[in-house]
Amino acid sequence: MGASRSSGTTDALGPDEGAGGGTGEPLRPEPPAPGEGEPAGGGPGAELLAALLDGMDAALCAFDAGGVVTHWNREAERILGWSAQEAVGRTGFAGWAVRRADAHEVQGRLMAAMDAPGRQVHEFALLRKDGSRVLVRTQSARVLGGDGKPAGVYCAFSEVHAQIDLERAIALSEALLEDASWGVVLVDVDLRPTVVNAYAARALGGGRTTLLGRPLGELVVQGVEELEAALQHVLAEGAPGPPAELWVTLRTAEGERRRCWRSGFLRLASPLTEEPVPLGVGWMFRDVTARKLAQQEADRQRFRAGQLHRAARTVSECEDPMEAAISLLDFALAGFADHVLLDLTEGARPESAPAESGERLVRTAATPADAPGPCLLVAGGAIPVRYGPGHPALQAAERTGSVRTSAGAGVDGGAAAWAVERRWPPDAAHALCTVLRSRGRTLGVLTFLRAANRTAFERPDTAYAETVAARVAGAVDLAQAVRRAAT
Repeated sequence: MGASRSSGTTDALGPDEGAGGGTGEPLRPEPPAPGEGEPAGGGPGAELLAALLDGMDAALCAFDAGGVVTHWNREAERILGWSAQEAVGRTGFAGWAVRRADAHEVQGRLMAAMDAPGRQVHEFALLRKDGSRVLVRTQSARVLGGDGKPAGVYCAFSEVHAQIDLERAIALSEALLEDASWGVVLVDVDLRPTVVNAYAARALGGGRTTLLGRPLGELVVQGVEELEAALQHVLAEGAPGPPAELWVTLRTAEGERRRCWRSGFLRLASPLTEEPVPLGVGWMFRDVTARKLAQQEADRQRFRAGQLHRAARTVSECEDPMEAAISLLDFALAGFADHVLLDLTEGARPESAPAESGERLVRTAATPADAPGPCLLVAGGAIPVRYGPGHPALQAAERTGSVRTSAGAGVDGGAAAWAVERRWPPDAAHALCTVLRSRGRTLGVLTFLRAANRTAFERPDTAYAETVAARVAGAVDLAQAVRRAAT
């Protein structure tokens, strides 16, 4: 293995062109290919070899058995500043690429690769042409001649900091795709997962291999449009935006799960092309559902506490207790329900007397059934409401507690028929009935209703409704006491 001195490019040596006391044999990487030799200098094969060596990203030099430099590519010239004409033909690195005090040790460690199979890795401080020093990491291995005996050494090297940067990048990618405490998904240009780490596999409800290549729509029931829009935006624009919170509903073996993922996106582009070619998108996310729900609940509690505070100040200015009760319901309705119904008993009854018939409850106040509006007293006086047996309002009165119910998907005739059957506005799909209690007596039932486009009432909603009912019951009890005193 040799080089053309005049052109500064690497070349193959013919049988009689040994350099620096070398064997004169062409050098080939181990193991040798049977019957394979290097082309004679100056031929198309030599030009191809020179182009390949000069196009390498790593610096490469080679020594024959006597330690004479036979090859030196452009990356080696870039790192150290010595051209191929200046390097090829020199014996070792002493006095030009290595300090003389270090030359013996460096040369010995490099040439020791002739006596050992495989690659050897070392770090050396080499000299640049301008006299400065650079720390490099080398990989050296022996080269066998045509007779199968060691004929030289080739040495690939790069600056240590560049090598460390590469190793850090590789280590970072492996850590992200293995042990990261957040999800990492690599998505190709067709928006299909190609790599999924363990966290993401658990979050998506599948295995690390079973999720690969599947459309996102097979994994995400709701929210897939927003997710794919974000991925397409990153592929098209490239500039990643700040992390976004995406609400999605997942399809799992246990059923559907609604989750909130705080997601960030990065466009992946090939570094090997002149213009960046998108390879896909790196999607990193963390499940923040618990924190988001806690934040929403805290916001909800603050809002409801504020509404109750405002209601208390308004009620304190009302002369008529029933007007105070209606004002309380108006404040409670905001952001909580679409309709409210106030049904009172015909007279205060003791605890032991259950409300078995709908005739015992009369509609006293309600919001409009056909359009949003404030809660108003029934014009012309209270109207008896004939609830059928098992009606949620009657159940609440019997239990002296609260009852939650919803239309459900399997109701005959739909939610409208379900609501009309229970004598509620036709748009009602979710109901919460809570009893009005004051001084040990049941005064009636308060019913909150939501439309189908809203979520069903939950346990925290029950607690709020019971707080409102306690205040309304106090106002109703006062109104009845005032009425009895007046008569």
